[in-house]
Amino acid sequence: MPAYHSQIKDFPSAIGNLALLPLRTQYRGPAPAANAEQDIIDEALYYFKANVFFRTYEVKSEVDRVLIYVTLYISECLKKLQRCSNKAQAQQEMYTLAISKFDIPGDKTFPLNTVYAKPRDATEADLMRQYILQLRQETGLRVAEKAFGADGKPNKWWLCFAKKKFMDKSLSGPGQ
Repeated sequence: MPAYHSQIKDFPSAIGNLALLPLRTQYRGPAPAANAEQDIIDEALYYFKANVFFRTYEVKSEVDRVLIYVTLYISECLKKLQRCSNKAQAQQEMYTLAISKFDIPGDKTFPLNTVYAKPRDATEADLMRQYILQLRQETGLRVAEKAFGADGKPNKWWLCFAKKKFMDKSLSGPGQ
């Protein structure tokens, strides 16, 4: 059975070979506002539990590269959320994780440099960093909502995936 790919076909532009997709978000950034009821983050959350078991993933479009990054970031979020006891603490952890220093494609320590194109110049690198930051902030918020339901208690059906590694990769360094 093949991995699930994004159903989004149209995107306004790209940064490197990463699609710049509209997002339903409250955070400022370069992504245009989405008018659809589902965006790439919703798609990544929907396919996460199935895709996380795959060791390989065939990239079919620039949108799939965004899906890969968001899926890897969801794994990072779940690792952090395992240690949280309530929703407020989880939201604070997700914000801290989102704004912490992170690598972008082209950096030496970025785990998937073979899949992503390096930004052409400093302006494109800055735009990519802003877009990825916006993705990280919104993804963290939504993962915290899924992992800690309306009652504010941890959801074991999400947190049990914290140890899984999509494509045997991790956005954090070894041992973190």
